Amino acid sequence: MKVREICHSITDGSHNPPQGVEESKYLMLSSKNIFDDEITVDDPRFLTEEAFQQEDKRTMIVPGDVLLTIVGTVGRTAVVSDDMPRFTLQRSVAVLHPRREICTSRYLMYALQSRRAHIEKTARGVAQKGIYLGEVGDIDLPIPVLEQQGSIVGILDKVGRLVQTRQRQLRALDTLIKARFVEMFGDPLSGTDKWPIHTVGDVAESIDPQPSHRTPPVDEAGIPYVSIKDCDYKTGVIDFENARKVGRNVLEEHLQRYEVHDGDFIIGKIGTIGNPIFVPARKDYTLSANIVLIQPDKKKVSPYFLKYSFMSAYMDRQFEEAKNSTSQAAFGIQKVRAIKVMNPSIDIQYQFEAFAKQVDKSKVVVQKALDEAQLLFDSLMQKYFG
Repeated sequence: MKVREICHSITDGSHNPPQGVEESKYLMLSSKNIFDDEITVDDPRFLTEEAFQQEDKRTMIVPGDVLLTIVGTVGRTAVVSDDMPRFTLQRSVAVLHPRREICTSRYLMYALQSRRAHIEKTARGVAQKGIYLGEVGDIDLPIPVLEQQGSIVGILDKVGRLVQTRQRQLRALDTLIKARFVEMFGDPLSGTDKWPIHTVGDVAESIDPQPSHRTPPVDEAGIPYVSIKDCDYKTGVIDFENARKVGRNVLEEHLQRYEVHDGDFIIGKIGTIGNPIFVPARKDYTLSANIVLIQPDKKKVSPYFLKYSFMSAYMDRQFEEAKNSTSQAAFGIQKVRAIKVMNPSIDIQYQFEAFAKQVDKSKVVVQKALDEAQLLFDSLMQKYFG
């Protein structure tokens, strides 16, 4: 059945969001608040009561409605729960009001998740891709009887909760390292000068792996050409398998300029700024033009200390102040070298590194369990939705 036959209506949020106010109980959310099976109220836009009532007439969101991101990162979907505060939406999210006699909310959510590839392919646009409501309505979904829907949802919910538990564990471990960092070294934003300051260029080599920004041609028989989009800096995982493939000659050209060593990490310099992630010291991949390679001098700085310095609010502010004013955020190599970082004694830095490495071992175990749960979830989605 087509989505429009399953739903009473399909609407989207405001195309011209009203001006916000400093704080109120009336919230406007956007696609950045919608994840698969999760809705957050982080950093909302606050509206006056009058503006909220006007916007609410368009979407009339109630518990059980299904939300689908349709602008930017398209295809993420979640169900509005009973305990959500009242909110309205910007245009980047569609609201689907399912016909409960035909389709349950959570079944519709999973069915739409299974069509993510189709939704992404359908989306159009240059600066920001989007999909129209009419195209959402045309999506075909398998709709079994309600009893069978309930059985499918029960199984997917069980495995999905396991995936979410592992993801929360990873976030908690990462938070633990960040908390330890602040505990040991403090926060420069607090205004205390606990440690001297130096620049990244003082303690590390910063390299443009592809200074010409020339994108090599695809060679499916070649090696991974790792971009920042292939990296999950929160889990430390690089998706080598699905990265763009280029000829081995690209690697040979790069090896004339640099090699990757243990403790080296990369940051994004175009579009996604920062997000440091360690890279393995091996010679079966190369790095793209949207990355800067940071090679710490281990006699001067702990790689772990420098990496987690790049994840601090102090660093975020420097990125924001120094990035180029273009339609797509960019950060030049000279600016990377000029970034200011704290300069504690090297012994204390390596004490932090020992702690971080121990936590990373736990993260590896949890990540393996997450991968197994995600594989099971994906296989079940394939089984039920094709």
